[in-house]
Amino acid sequence: MQTLEWQIHNGRRSITGLMIRTRVKICGVCRAEDAAAAGRLGADAIGMVFHRPSPRMVSLESAEKIMAAIPALVMPVGLFVDAPVDEIAEICKRLRLSCVQLHGHETPEVAARIIDQTGAWLLKAVRVDRRTLGAELDVWRAAVGRLDRLCGLVLETAGGPAPGGAGLANDWEAVRAFQRAGAFDGLPPIIAAGGLGPHNVAAVIRMLRPHAVDVSSGVEAARGEKSAEKIEAFLRAVTEADRA
Repeated sequence: MQTLEWQIHNGRRSITGLMIRTRVKICGVCRAEDAAAAGRLGADAIGMVFHRPSPRMVSLESAEKIMAAIPALVMPVGLFVDAPVDEIAEICKRLRLSCVQLHGHETPEVAARIIDQTGAWLLKAVRVDRRTLGAELDVWRAAVGRLDRLCGLVLETAGGPAPGGAGLANDWEAVRAFQRAGAFDGLPPIIAAGGLGPHNVAAVIRMLRPHAVDVSSGVEAARGEKSAEKIEAFLRAVTEADRA
């Protein structure tokens, strides 16, 4: 399980002279064969969506098949949007999920309850809106001390039609401006998301040096169906950016 790496490293840092590579999460996985392919090709995490309005929502039965197909040492992540804490806890227990991504308007208080009930690591999505991002980051910064399992902030596109997987480009210039102003200081590592694909992920990595990148529609052949060729191209672009 690679969760600890998601927790402790922010961007490109050196351990005994070696560069830490950018981690990759393939999200919105709906099929067991896509999970197996992503893991085989080198993805670090596989995301499954448990949000009923999403076109990439998976049933518990499908999720069990996906979990069985995920290779060892690849981290499965359950994505929820303002779901009841008891529902999250039940799904985590049934699937033995150890990492949860909160993709709605969950508060630190809700996050604390989820940690208490599940013991899971948490990723929290925040929207990159120039008007509100600073204040939202302040809220989570104030809560970090009591959320010891908050291991990453997913920087998502603001104003999309649905949480995640919309393929809309993020405001990377705004993220860079917030970085330079120290807005992410004292927070968990950042995970870049929103409109990423093989064509642009390298540029985003070179600009931001995030701890990880998160892709869904950018590696699909059709909605809910991942393309092994696009996943491979995405991972190759990430590797090339890390070497730059």
